[in-house]
Amino acid sequence: MKILVTGGAGFIGSHVCDRLVKDGHAVVCVDDLSLGREENVQQLRGSGKFLFVKADVTDAKAMRKIFETNSFDACFHLAANSDIMVNDLNIDYRKTFLTTHVLLDFLKSYRVKQLIFTSTSAIYGEKAGALREDDGPLRPISFYGAFKLASEAIIAAHVHQHGLQAWVFRFPNVVGRRLTHGVIYDFMRKLTLRPSELEVLGDGKQEKPYLHVSELVDAMLFAWKKANGDSNVFNLGADSSTTVKSIAAMVVQEMGLKPKVRYTGGDRGWKGDVPKFAYDLSRIHALGWKAKMGSNDAVRLAIKEQLGKA
Repeated sequence: MKILVTGGAGFIGSHVCDRLVKDGHAVVCVDDLSLGREENVQQLRGSGKFLFVKADVTDAKAMRKIFETNSFDACFHLAANSDIMVNDLNIDYRKTFLTTHVLLDFLKSYRVKQLIFTSTSAIYGEKAGALREDDGPLRPISFYGAFKLASEAIIAAHVHQHGLQAWVFRFPNVVGRRLTHGVIYDFMRKLTLRPSELEVLGDGKQEKPYLHVSELVDAMLFAWKKANGDSNVFNLGADSSTTVKSIAAMVVQEMGLKPKVRYTGGDRGWKGDVPKFAYDLSRIHALGWKAKMGSNDAVRLAIKEQLGKA
């Protein structure tokens, strides 16, 4: 297939490009490099099945040229503000919602019938119990979550209005090689600058499921092939979870340091952070996919990868 990947030079997007090319697809990667890095996809340049284009998805002129010179079968849409800690109304609107809005118009105009969209647990807000795909009403507490939810809504309308087939994947916390943000990245950056002390936002009791990026991509491609409804929505994750305190201990251990660990206090790291959540994964499990790594194993592997130990 000929596939467009927006945000394809980012942390997760570059792994999606790797897998699609490995599976024999031709990939056009579009990224404005605001968070992505061109070196993340450098290994694909000699494959004969990969093209990188530096462009903003909201740039209609640039996107029109891409669509006019390529006939796409599907689009993996990962272009967004992927750092929830930014939590800026204008950034999340422009990079998350507006990119989706502009892209959907091009998919309709150029008759691209398949969209794979990367969403998030943040759309649920603070809800007790295991989060199910059909939960509602949904009340996100971050702009990041709000505009991902708004994007899901206009995708659903396009499915109904224009015959689009969509796969929406609600990510947990994703870790692995090429991290650009998140708790592991943050801890390692802080300890590199000041090995004697580690500041931990919140009380360290925040607890979430972590999934290695390799397994995330496995799950996405598995469900893309196996789920054939008009609108296919899946939570993705592992059955277990990891606390921030445990992640700090693993990072310190793998870096061989003995810093003083200082907690800023409170039940969350920042305004808009959901301190704890758990997924109901019965839908993706029933389809036939289940994570092989537990949450702690995924975190440990990601730390080793960042340090060049794996």
